[in-house]
Amino acid sequence: MADGRPRLLFVTDLTYPAKGRRYCDEDIFLTSRLRADFDLALCHPLDAAALMDGGGTDRDGTDRDGMGGGGFDAVVVRNSGPVLHHQAAYDDFRARALARGVPVCTQLTGKGDQAGKQYLVDLTAQGFPVIPTVDRPQDLGLLPEAAEYVVKPKRGADSIGLEFVPPGRLRTLAFDEGPGVLVQPRIDFRYEVSFYYVDHTFQYALHAPRPDRRWHLERYEPTAADLEFADRFIAWNDIDHGVQRVDACRAPDGRLLLVELEDLNPYLSLDLLDDATRDAFVASLTASLHRLLGRS
Repeated sequence: MADGRPRLLFVTDLTYPAKGRRYCDEDIFLTSRLRADFDLALCHPLDAAALMDGGGTDRDGTDRDGMGGGGFDAVVVRNSGPVLHHQAAYDDFRARALARGVPVCTQLTGKGDQAGKQYLVDLTAQGFPVIPTVDRPQDLGLLPEAAEYVVKPKRGADSIGLEFVPPGRLRTLAFDEGPGVLVQPRIDFRYEVSFYYVDHTFQYALHAPRPDRRWHLERYEPTAADLEFADRFIAWNDIDHGVQRVDACRAPDGRLLLVELEDLNPYLSLDLLDDATRDAFVASLTASLHRLLGRS
């Protein structure tokens, strides 16, 4: 690490038009607070690989100044938008960061959305409390009967490519086309709820009381059973450092079922928190970054 304050490359897409959310406001706020402890530079995800070494390399990896780069001590990936919009650039960034041992928040070994949606199939097979999910036509019979089914691309995000289909269309799906698709029963859930973590520590929870208004969120006070549910997926993912969001739905029978484990760039809805909770989250993230950099 260079002398003085640690330097962070903060990856965000301030112009991404998220539905019902303003990514830019959240990252402007968060960087304004992190500047108390770190020197920061913001960049678009398309530029992350090239700038990761502080200007020392071009996008093709050529060393520009012969000094080997080293301009930033760590990279923070935040509201950078769905990776599928810049898959090649993200793959390049990820490969370079892993090869060079660059500290990245969130840690790049996540088994959730970082790696696509295959984990929903795997967790279903392992008996975890998730919405039943299959990815092969021969496994459709393992799903419970439903009036409609949800079809999602394995590399999908932000509801891109999601569609609802009747049972009669399931056998016509192109399971093997491209990265493939997932199939789930459409559940008439009571509400969705999200649990937010820094490293392995729970921070707060928010829920959408109306299923048809996903991003109209309110504070939620989880029960001990709720936290046990969310903690189970955090433990399974086994990430040492970073931000994770466990998204779940309350099924008609009262159970929580996993919808998504967002471990790449989860939106945090910081604007919906009271000052004390928001300050506590910023303090937790700041402490996590210091630990990541060996400056605890």
